[in-house]
Amino acid sequence: MKLAVLYSRVRLEEKILFETLDTRGVPYDKIDDREVVFDLDQPEFWRQYDVVLERCINHSRALYALKILNDWGVPTVNTAYVADVCGNKLVTSSALVRAGVPNTRVKIAFTPESAVQAIEEFGYPVVLKPAVGSWGRLISKVNDRDSAEALLEHKEVLGSFHHSIFYIQEYIQKPGRDIRAFVIGDETVAAIYRASAHWITNTARGAQASNCPVTPELNRICVAAARAVGGGIVGVDLLEDPERGLLVNEVNYTIEFRNSIATTGVDIPNKIFDYVFAVGRGEIKVI
Repeated sequence: MKLAVLYSRVRLEEKILFETLDTRGVPYDKIDDREVVFDLDQPEFWRQYDVVLERCINHSRALYALKILNDWGVPTVNTAYVADVCGNKLVTSSALVRAGVPNTRVKIAFTPESAVQAIEEFGYPVVLKPAVGSWGRLISKVNDRDSAEALLEHKEVLGSFHHSIFYIQEYIQKPGRDIRAFVIGDETVAAIYRASAHWITNTARGAQASNCPVTPELNRICVAAARAVGGGIVGVDLLEDPERGLLVNEVNYTIEFRNSIATTGVDIPNKIFDYVFAVGRGEIKVI
């Protein structure tokens, strides 16, 4: 087995992953995406690897690197397909709806005028999100028409082309927390509650993590969500609706787990590599 880890910088997660590989005695190469150059006519270097684990921070770097590697026939975790679907909230939501996975309601609009109409069809408040983004950044809770018009104008004038596509999500009255579940292959291996007094409950924004039991219902929904986006190793974010129960909010393809190992008691890094090695041995086919 020959493994490469493609990464941006050594965060705590990458440090844990490298230590896990050292403990298991598995040879591997660290490849920094800030230094890598892909010669599209020279795939031989990368074809020495049985599998590449992608740990990039930048979505564009991850997506394009995975696309090149997959076109060369190099197995990767995750695949370019999964990165492409999960890296865009609009595409993720469409995939979840297509697969019949319980999810939050979303409306898409292409102009500020039609976006205001969509928002008022929902009723205030609603959540405005960029289609591409992470860590709870640039997400807005819109409480009234004045706020909606101002935010939509700013997004259209000051944002990138991603911000001119308006992703409008219903606001869920969640109980001061959400759920992050970790799916590896066909199993939800662990889950945490992320609690915060703020309506945004990302741990990157200060939310506190605690163990969430993986019930049969949670496992069923999370595995279905993972399959909807192409499978692999994903983090599924869910909201608890008072009437409809568990709803998938987002699916992430490069999971952060630093707050979840001790919290859940699950050895997430070793479970990650059990899956990665199975892909490398050809026991699991990825798309």
